Amino acid sequence: MSKKKPGTQSSTIALNKKAKHEYHIEQRFEAGLVLLGWEVKSLRAGKAQITDAYVLLKDGEAFLLGGHIQPLTTASTHVIADPTRTRKLLLHTKELAKLIGETSQAGQTCVPLALYWKKNKVKCEIALVKGKKLFDKRATEKERDWNRQKQRILRDGNA
Repeated sequence: MSKKKPGTQSSTIALNKKAKHEYHIEQRFEAGLVLLGWEVKSLRAGKAQITDAYVLLKDGEAFLLGGHIQPLTTASTHVIADPTRTRKLLLHTKELAKLIGETSQAGQTCVPLALYWKKNKVKCEIALVKGKKLFDKRATEKERDWNRQKQRILRDGNA
């Protein structure tokens, strides 16, 4: 997502950093979101959080639960805004079938990784994930520290 192609506007609204620490990411999908007008205005202001959110697959549809969009006082004056409302995710039928099949059989979970703009639409990057054990989390932390240390050594060596 950090690589921007010329002519396309894509910027991150919210990230779920906890997901990369807690899970092994198996496969990623891009889903559209069904939003209300005040939610879009809040997202333009960057008032969203998806750290505790998860994806519920029910009756052949996908829903984002636990995502928090802070209502703006200027945008939602005549509407009673529910910040943790259940929002529908828009996916192709084949993608939904794959998600439902994988989560029901293999013991995998589906979590949101990011909310971002793609042209003028809000997209949600969701992923099929498997939970990490405690020793996996420690190994990831050690590897991250070692990479940081390598970068420091290279930077100091070139200076």
